[in-house]
Amino acid sequence: MNTGLLIIAAALWGAAAGSFLPRAAYRFSAPAGEPWRDSCPGGHALKGWLGRASCPECEEAVAEGAEAAGHGPRTTPLVIATALVCAALAAATGTRPELGVWLLLAPVGVLLTAVDFRVRRLPDPLTLPFAGAALALLGLTALVPEHAGEWTTALLGSLALGGGYFVLFLINPAGMGFGDVKLALGTGAVLGWYGWPTVMLGTFAGFLLGALYGGALVVARRASRKTAIAFGPFLITGALLGLLVGAYTA
Repeated sequence: MNTGLLIIAAALWGAAAGSFLPRAAYRFSAPAGEPWRDSCPGGHALKGWLGRASCPECEEAVAEGAEAAGHGPRTTPLVIATALVCAALAAATGTRPELGVWLLLAPVGVLLTAVDFRVRRLPDPLTLPFAGAALALLGLTALVPEHAGEWTTALLGSLALGGGYFVLFLINPAGMGFGDVKLALGTGAVLGWYGWPTVMLGTFAGFLLGALYGGALVVARRASRKTAIAFGPFLITGALLGLLVGAYTA
C-alpha cells in the first residue's frame, strides 16, 4: 500500500476510534476510591461505555428550554488526538505487521491520558488489559513475516520497566502511583519490541516531559515542588516518542 494512503487510513481509523472514547473517559474519571460513574450530572443512568459523553434525557430537557448540563470531555479533541497518533505511528512503522498492534493500542493510550489528566487516576480495567493485550498481540505478530521487533525483549522490557517503576513507588509512594507501575508494564512491552535503546529513550522522554511540565507549573505559581501531578500522560507520551523513533529506525 502507498505510504500516503496508509497514513490516511490510519488517521481515519484513529478518528473513528476516538469518537467512541468520550463516554468511557467520563465514566472512568471518578476520583480515587470512588466507583466508576454510572450516571450523568443530572442523575440519569448511563448505558454502555462507548460513544459521546451525552445524556439523551438532558438533551431533551435542553431542547425544551432547560439550562444546558454538559458532562465529560468533548469529542473533537479526542478524535483529533487519536487520529494524529495513529497517523504518526503509520508514518513511522510503514506496512510492517506490528502497525496493527499499535493502531489497536493507541486509542487506549489516548483514553488513559484523558482520564489521568482529569482525575489523576489510571483505571485497572484499562492498564492491566493494555499490558496483556500488548504482549499477546506482539506474540502473534512475531509469527508473521517481515516484522521488525522481538517478542522476547518486549516481555523483558515489560518486566524491567514495571519493576523499575515499582521500586520508585516503594521509595516514594506519594510521587509515583501504583497505577503508573501497572501502566509501565504495557509501555515497557511496546518499547521493548524494538529493543533496549528504545526502552531507554521512551523512559527518559517520559521523565523529561514530566519534569518540564512540573517545572512550568512551579514557574507559573500554579503548583509547588511538592504538588503531585498526573504522570501517566507523560509516561504514555514518552513511550509514543520512543516507539516512533524505534519504528522509524528499525
